[in-house]
Amino acid sequence: MKVIILGGGAIGRALADALKGELEVVIVEKDEIRAKSLSESGFKVVGDDFGYTATLLKAGIDTADLVVITSMDVATIKRAVQVIRTNNQDVPIITILPDGVSGEELQREIEEELEFEAKINYGISPKDALSKYILGIVEEFSKRKSANKLQKKLLELRERGESILIVMHDNPDPDAIGAAYALSRIAQNAGFKVRIVHGGEITHHENRALVNLLGIELMKISEGSYEIKRHPFIALVDCQPNGNVTILQPDDLKKVEILIDHHQILESLRERISEEAFVDIRPEAKASSSILVEYLNGLKVNLDTKLATALFYGIYTDTKKFSKLSHIELDAIKLLANKVDYELLDKVEHPDISTEAAEILAKAILNRKTYKNVAISNVGFISNRDAIAQAADFLLRLEGISTVLVFGIVDDKIEISARTNDVRVNVGKVLKEAFSGIGSAGGHAQMGGARINLGIFTLAKDKNSLLRLAEEAITEKFLEALGIKEG
Repeated sequence: MKVIILGGGAIGRALADALKGELEVVIVEKDEIRAKSLSESGFKVVGDDFGYTATLLKAGIDTADLVVITSMDVATIKRAVQVIRTNNQDVPIITILPDGVSGEELQREIEEELEFEAKINYGISPKDALSKYILGIVEEFSKRKSANKLQKKLLELRERGESILIVMHDNPDPDAIGAAYALSRIAQNAGFKVRIVHGGEITHHENRALVNLLGIELMKISEGSYEIKRHPFIALVDCQPNGNVTILQPDDLKKVEILIDHHQILESLRERISEEAFVDIRPEAKASSSILVEYLNGLKVNLDTKLATALFYGIYTDTKKFSKLSHIELDAIKLLANKVDYELLDKVEHPDISTEAAEILAKAILNRKTYKNVAISNVGFISNRDAIAQAADFLLRLEGISTVLVFGIVDDKIEISARTNDVRVNVGKVLKEAFSGIGSAGGHAQMGGARINLGIFTLAKDKNSLLRLAEEAITEKFLEALGIKEG
């Protein structure tokens, strides 16, 4: 590849030095002293003004693969572009841009004054380039600062105790699992014995596959468990008490020393944990796993295949298969991509479906009732909570259906999952309007969930009547919130 550099000053010389030995480089420089110095340094030099056709022909403009203009004088750049394009219409041109002049403006000026197509391929402003470089350093410093603060906190805690409990939300998803797994590695590197726990079930078949195939050690515990009592410190990852964690009692919050989440911190929670706790809440991030990748990188913790695969899948699921990414996710994916076991990931994403999940899906299909473009289905008394969401996902694929609600009774609660692809509907808001008065509800524009305590109705002996009453109430409230009249 042949590169012609127009101008042998500081920028031209530095570029030539960088390319020396890698590419064929020709420098055009009219200053005799500078040209001689470059020649004596082993560069091929044409000592003349690059604003003339004869000079560029001598440099081999007709066979050049790339031309770089290092002058910052507008008149000189215009003249050089004219000569280049007169002798080579296709060669890419890179030019340094004077302050306050954009590449588009420069090209437009040349074409208006000289009346020919300039075709400047790339324009680089030294001022902007320097600003971006410095900004990159500042951003990198900021990332490492957060990681270093976490490390400092862990080392301080290690002087007071030797174990830490990492708590995920009750029914952990891949993002919570990946983030907790990563934090456990960081804590272990700081000398801690670590236990990762949750209060509910991991019933979704993909989530179980992730844990089993990667061999991640998790423990299910209950409120008041000895596990909570025996650890001097608690770290919360991708979860917050009174939001999606039920196993922590008020006194347990006094032991919370680390809180990492990409969801907005709940009101009053900050007042209930130590002022000295390490808290990193980033609503701009789409996954907690992305934040942990930043820590791992900043602290130079080894990212092996198992850990990289868990974090990658956590980001994948929480960003809706990479459809919603912030710069934090993009940076994380770059670091993880070459370390992921994609064959194992395929097994995680496509595991065998459990018998119960298949039965629940069948019930959802058979029991569905349609109201215009809305499908509502009752799957009855079940133990696999996550299968409700799977059924909702499946029903949304049915022809003519744009909004779906599926519910079932798990233990002493009615569990509800809803989906929509109707751009006019924000299903999270609909669920909140319909059920927040009698339970907890919420979500996003296209998906959401709700949970309603049965209370004394759990004592009902006639289960069929209980289901029928629940279906009538849920259907009425959901359709009313949607603005659809039943029947």
